[in-house]
Amino acid sequence: MRLDPLSQEVTLPGLLRANTLRGRDILSAADLTSEEAELVLTTAIKLKARRTIAHHEDEFRHALDGKMLALLFEKASLRTRVTFDVAMNELGGHAIYVGPDEVGLGRRESTPDVARNLERWVHGVVARVYSHRSLVELAENSRVPVINALSDREHPCQALADFMTLYEKLGKLTGASLAFIGDGNNVCNSLLLLAARTGTNLTIGCPPGYEPPSDLLTLARQEAPAGTRLDVVHSPEEAALNADAIYTDVWVSMGQEGEAEERRRALRPYQVNGELLSKAKAGAPVLHCLPARRGEEITDEVMDGPQSAVFDQAENRLHVHKAVLLLTLG
Repeated sequence: MRLDPLSQEVTLPGLLRANTLRGRDILSAADLTSEEAELVLTTAIKLKARRTIAHHEDEFRHALDGKMLALLFEKASLRTRVTFDVAMNELGGHAIYVGPDEVGLGRRESTPDVARNLERWVHGVVARVYSHRSLVELAENSRVPVINALSDREHPCQALADFMTLYEKLGKLTGASLAFIGDGNNVCNSLLLLAARTGTNLTIGCPPGYEPPSDLLTLARQEAPAGTRLDVVHSPEEAALNADAIYTDVWVSMGQEGEAEERRRALRPYQVNGELLSKAKAGAPVLHCLPARRGEEITDEVMDGPQSAVFDQAENRLHVHKAVLLLTLG
């Protein structure tokens, strides 16, 4: 990946002229080519710089004037809901939150019927759902773009913000090494696919039986540039050894409450703490997609420590979401 937006005079209008994402669904990190992933990240970094300097003078504050976005959420959210809402507002559009009690995908109304209604009123749908199949059905029955804001299989917008943060902290993506400590969950899956697109080495340290899906691992390895390592190991220390950055996530996600104790027992040795962090390279940033269960997957010492990039990562959700909306709806 050639990503070097901080030193090159690449303009946003220039980036948008090369846009291939207009009108496209983003259900998976696999929906983006390497060039498109770079486009999203570069656009996000440019938008972040503009917002920091003088948002009121930003020529893109009216880019989505008159555009309407449906935020279709089956799951609770802080970062995803707020940042997509703010992103749409800062680009001149308007977001409408539609919660689980108002829709009931597949219960109150079929998912295809929901899609066929929404496409008549809005210009895009951001969906946060339990089942990835719901996203696929929405996209198959909608003439407007559908964007994955989390499903049980993937969380691509989160992973884009993570790689933006890694670039800011490390100054590169290609050849960098990231250790993911935990289980092969939706975030891990999207990180795996984006690592393949950015040439980032990723080692997943997880208990036996908690690996990412074999089909996604195979796909990522097939698509990764030569020399990129995408490994799964069962030792957290081995995964963290000499890593440029460490990433962790909650052990029990929404919808997994019934297996909470079993998961905690299996994942207890995979806590990101000071001892594990010492295995990584000196100064290695620590990432967490939040919300965190402090004292479980991560300690206060690390979460609040000088190497924590957790809240920078959360901030970057806004800039990535602005980029995704600008590129798909603009």
